[in-house]
Formats: sequence, C-alpha cells, structure tokens
Amino acid sequence: MPLEIVRNDITKMQVDVIVNAANESLLGGGGVDGAIHKAAGPGLLEECRKLGGCKTGQAKITKGYDLPAKYVIHTVGPIWHGGLKGEKQLLYSCYANSLQLAKKHGAASIAFPLISSGAYGYPKDKALKVAVDAISAFLLENDMTVYIAVFDKSSYSISKKLYSGVKRFIDDNYVDINFDQRLERKRFSGSRLFDTSDRSIPSPPIINSAPLPSFTVPVESSLMDALDDLDESFSQALMRMIDEKGLKDPECYKKANIDRKLFSKIRSDVHYKPSKRTALSFAIALELDLQATNEFLKKAGYTLSRSNKFDVIVEYFITHGIYDIHTINQALFEFDQMLLGG
Repeated sequence: MPLEIVRNDITKMQVDVIVNAANESLLGGGGVDGAIHKAAGPGLLEECRKLGGCKTGQAKITKGYDLPAKYVIHTVGPIWHGGLKGEKQLLYSCYANSLQLAKKHGAASIAFPLISSGAYGYPKDKALKVAVDAISAFLLENDMTVYIAVFDKSSYSISKKLYSGVKRFIDDNYVDINFDQRLERKRFSGSRLFDTSDRSIPSPPIINSAPLPSFTVPVESSLMDALDDLDESFSQALMRMIDEKGLKDPECYKKANIDRKLFSKIRSDVHYKPSKRTALSFAIALELDLQATNEFLKKAGYTLSRSNKFDVIVEYFITHGIYDIHTINQALFEFDQMLLGG
C-alpha cells in the first residue's frame, strides 16, 4: 500500500531510501541518528562531513553504504517549544523536502522514522499527524511506497481524544464470540460450565419426529434462474460507483491507499476477488454509509461483523463520518490491527 505504518527497525528495512532524523551537523548523534550511522559504517560519516551541515526543515542525501537501503536522506527536525515557533511548518518541510529529494533520485520506496518525536520533544500524536498530512499530500500527486517505521509501542501515539472515542466504541460494540459462547454454555449448565462428557444430562426432547416433506426442483430450471439473478460483480460495482461519485480513477485509488497496479487488476478483471481490506478501503474512499458499505462488501462476499475488532474500529469511523483512510489506519495500528489499503 502507498502509506503504511510498520513496527520495524529502520536500519534493516529493504527500501530504496531511509530517512535519518539528524542534527544540524550531520555528524551523528543518539537515537535513530546514532543507529543509522552505526549500521551504515564509517563511509556514511565521511560523506556527511563534506555536506556542510543541514538547516532545520531541510534535507540532504548520501549513499546507504552498509545499510540495505540505497540512500540515506538526512533531515533536521525542529525542537518542540510548545508549538509557538513554527515547529509544525518546519516538521512538515522535513517530510516534504525528503520526499521530493527521494523522487529526484528515482526512489520507489522510502521509510521515515517519526521525526522530532524523541529527544526533540515533539508530542508523538502531533508529530504523527504532521507526518501523515505531509506524506498523504505528496502521494496525491506522486506514486511511491512510503513507510512510517516505529521501533516499539512507546514511540507511537494517536491523540487521546481519538483513542478514547475508538476504545469506548469497541467496549460498547465488540462481541467476543468465544467469551459469548462460554457464557451460553454456562447458562445451560447451571453454576458450572457445560461438560459434554457428562452422560447424566438428558438429551433434548424431540419435538416432532415426523419426516419433513421433500420437494423436487428441476436442476436445469433452478440453475437457469440463479444465472438470471446474478448481480453485478465487485469490479463492476466499483467502477459504476466511481462514476456516480464523480471521481477520477487515481483520485479513488489514492484515497483508498491502494497501489495503482492493484487497481488496474481490479479494473481489467470483471471477476476479480478482492481481500476484505481492499474492499473496505474502496468503501472508505467512496465515503459510503454503513448500510451502503455492507451492500458493497457483499459484492465481494464479505460483511462487517461485531465479532471482528478490525470491523468494529472501521465501523466507528464510518458511523462518525470520518473517511480519511490514514486517520483510520493510525487507530488500527494503535489497536494492533491490520491496516486498510493494498
């Protein structure tokens, strides 16, 4: 998918470019900066010495040396001063300038850390929003696979308001089927869980032992009727709805966080069977309400379920009219779920 949040060590990622959250000297430091210099080897520092430093919000590029990545883009994030000294604009520039530099060097994939969110003190939820805003703006006009790499859970955070809203919705609506089934067995067995090996429990009474009447339906006739009733396929429905919404193809698949190649497969194959995540991604891009989303999912053989936490989280955003797929993915990542897109 074009933008993906991953839990990974950025120094080990197989991408064209990794981004280093550097200081203005570009001569190494702690955190991500130190880890990248250590993994790249002495050649990286030697090249950095020749760059003459880098101003906050700007970006410079070097070779990757011993890293799996071809290049390292070094960008200097702002130190947090309460948001009153242009930190947001400077941080946005870090991402925008890095992406343009990667594009200039022909990169097809790039991985960012969450810039300024460590020792520079930028609040993680605010840093994440700036990152996603800058990256998604770039992806509306360009094709590139972009990762936001977080090393562990402590280095990632969505806003408290968003977290509490989603968490409350999960608590109110999510149905744990296994727990529900255990309660049902307990209800039928009194004060203990039902034990199927207990032969003293009487069998349920037979209400009516008479055989049910049988009906014979001509196979040829029923088959022809079924064929006549065939509905449009998922691909046909998607293309029709894109036209009805007045969207252009790139606008739709970018809003869905879907790769152009995958969209081309769906368009060219009327019988294409998408994954549930892909189908839901397009429902979000088309801004369908809950009923329309379920009708759309049925075209691909799916439906939303209250026993699936992923589905419940997506339902929260649909019912609240929030259709920004990157915001939804931030919440899905926070709750350890798969992300939308493909």
